[in-house]
Amino acid sequence: MASYDLVIIGGGPAGLTAALYAGRSRLNTLLIEKMSVGGRILMSEIIENYPGFPGGISTVELMARMEEQVKELRVKIISDEVLGLDCVNRIINTASESYQASAIIIASGARPKKLNVSGEEQYTGRGVSYCATCDAPFFKDKRIVIVGGGNAVAQEAIYLSRFASLVSVIHRRNDLRASKILQERMQQNNKINFILNSIVTQIKGTKKLESVMIKNLLSGEINDFACDGVFIYIGYEPETAFLNNKLQMDEAGFIVTDENMSTTAPGVFACGDCRKKGFYQVINACGDGAVAADSAYKYIANQEK
Repeated sequence: MASYDLVIIGGGPAGLTAALYAGRSRLNTLLIEKMSVGGRILMSEIIENYPGFPGGISTVELMARMEEQVKELRVKIISDEVLGLDCVNRIINTASESYQASAIIIASGARPKKLNVSGEEQYTGRGVSYCATCDAPFFKDKRIVIVGGGNAVAQEAIYLSRFASLVSVIHRRNDLRASKILQERMQQNNKINFILNSIVTQIKGTKKLESVMIKNLLSGEINDFACDGVFIYIGYEPETAFLNNKLQMDEAGFIVTDENMSTTAPGVFACGDCRKKGFYQVINACGDGAVAADSAYKYIANQEK
């Protein structure tokens, strides 16, 4: 069983930043990522609110720069999936190997929530999508709906409008939660319209998706709305099932930490979108990662005394 000073689970912004700081502290570090390095942020085309990049930067470029910084410090990065964790002995079990570490940082991120309505699973990949960057080109000159009301919805609606003939934003409340500047951009875009106080109750079609059933929450009226695609952005749920409740988590499965990113298991830290907090952005995921790496370094140093 290979041993490391530090094993980081997850290679998104939080995990990469943790790896950067761990490498600079000369910790023998392993980073494990089950998807592409960069994580789920790669599902978005551009990030406009990361400091230092007026006009924004493509997420692919930003994550590639972070990965390059980490590799310069000789942090080992592997592609594998963590299946279980022994928090007491700090053993990480993956699909292909087991590793032991003096400290562990969990930066496993979160995945998109599903609507859990009839037709969603049936038409996933045939009209239902959770990634505009991945699937927008398939909807050139098509009518699509996008469900949700946050910043992700606004950003992706604007992006989708480059391809689709019409983008209808469906949100269960009267007001969107997206930042004002993004809302202004949507309102100025003649390809985007809004269906508020409404929810999708069913996704329909024959061989492919053809319409959604929309219920108005004020009137109770239900309408069959013709469309060619549905993009769903209603939030995220943490990628923490592999922990099997071995750490303190909230009711949704987000890991509870203190301000130092410490979990309820000594030597185990958590950062980024998998931990419980009030604000989920790339910039504070990176901050989390830096704090977690510093805490892990101090923990390891104290154990060696």
